[in-house]
Amino acid sequence: MVDYRHAVYAGSFDPATFGHTAIIERASRLYERVTVAVGVNPKKEGLFTPEERCRLLKESLAKLPNVEVDSFQGLLIDYCKRTEAGVIVRGLRLLTDFEYEFQLGLANREIAGEIETVFLLTEHKYVWVSSSLVKEIASNGGDVTRYVPAPMVKALTAKFG
Repeated sequence: MVDYRHAVYAGSFDPATFGHTAIIERASRLYERVTVAVGVNPKKEGLFTPEERCRLLKESLAKLPNVEVDSFQGLLIDYCKRTEAGVIVRGLRLLTDFEYEFQLGLANREIAGEIETVFLLTEHKYVWVSSSLVKEIASNGGDVTRYVPAPMVKALTAKFG
C-alpha cells in the first residue's frame, strides 16, 4: 500500500543548491511528509560522502518540520515501495530535463503504476544553477553564497580551501 501524502524527492545533492531546496520547500507545502532521498551510487565518487550530503541537507532543511532526509541505493521506485511513498517529486529546469525525466517517469510507471511522478518547475532564477556549476565555481575560489545554503557554502569552503 502506498501513501499519497508521502512524497520522495531524490537526487545526488552533491552539493544541494537553492534550486533543490526551493523544490523541497514547495513539495513540503503540497505533501504531509517529504523524504529527501540521497542516491548512493557505489560506482561514482562524489565530492561529499553520502553521510556528509545527508547531514548538510538536514542542516539546510531544519526549518521544514515535515521533511526528513535519508539515503538509498538501487532503484528509486524500489525505495518508494519500501517506504510506502506514493509520489515521486522531480524538478524540471530545462527542456532537456523534461525528456530525461519523462523517460524515467514512464519506466517507473511501468514498474510500479501505483506510484505517481509529479513534476515541479524550477523557479526561473535557478534554471541555470547546477551542482556541477557550483563545484566548478567553488573549486576556483569563487563565491557560491547565492547558489547554495549556508551549510553547503561552509562545506565547499572547507573542501576547496
